[in-house]
Amino acid sequence: MLLKRLFQALIPAGGAFTAIYLVQLTGDWLTIATLMAPMGATCILVFTLPHSPLAKPKSVLGGHLISTFIGLVISHTVGNHSWSLALGVGLALLAMKLTNTIHPPAGADPLVVILSGVSWDFLLAPVMISGILIVLTAIGYNRIMNRFL
Repeated sequence: MLLKRLFQALIPAGGAFTAIYLVQLTGDWLTIATLMAPMGATCILVFTLPHSPLAKPKSVLGGHLISTFIGLVISHTVGNHSWSLALGVGLALLAMKLTNTIHPPAGADPLVVILSGVSWDFLLAPVMISGILIVLTAIGYNRIMNRFL
């Protein structure tokens, strides 16, 4: 029983390892930052609950892009304040709900963006690049694992 549970836990852990490793290797190759903390939480969803609506490619990519965009707008218009951080998360949730792209890890994106004061390039790297690589890795990895298990 314990061995079976360990094996079942190693499968998604291997997927998360693979995705983050590929994203970081890509960043090293391109000499740009391709990771942000919420992508770790994204890996938890896409590898442990791949059939969840919260882990679908539309939700992962849409949620992160929308939430990051909102964070960037707030950061570049009103700056970093207690109320702007709260507004960023609230608006991100609203936008994800309205677009049916709910992805809980993306709720942290406005906080990351506003607190760090990043530029608009952040939307491309790390957000778009890491999101696409994680989604593609999850699709491939999960198909391979389903075929053999």
